[in-house]
Amino acid sequence: MKLNVMYFARYREALGRDSEQVEGVFSSIAELRSHLLQRGNAWDVLAEPNLMCARNQDLCKLDEPLADGDDVAFFPPVTGG
Repeated sequence: MKLNVMYFARYREALGRDSEQVEGVFSSIAELRSHLLQRGNAWDVLAEPNLMCARNQDLCKLDEPLADGDDVAFFPPVTGG
């Protein structure tokens, strides 16, 4: 399975990239996130409990299933004023 993974706002800044292709077998976004967290160091930013995610441009939860070719986005919560 190939996924296009995108990082926004402070996640992009912490990781030094805005996107990447990730290959592997992931049944959910939670499994993908666990895989990314194994990289350590800066990747720990994705362990934040309030992390938001989207699959194919639709907001979702970490238990969202994944399919080959999906776009996955990680971003911090946005507050308005």
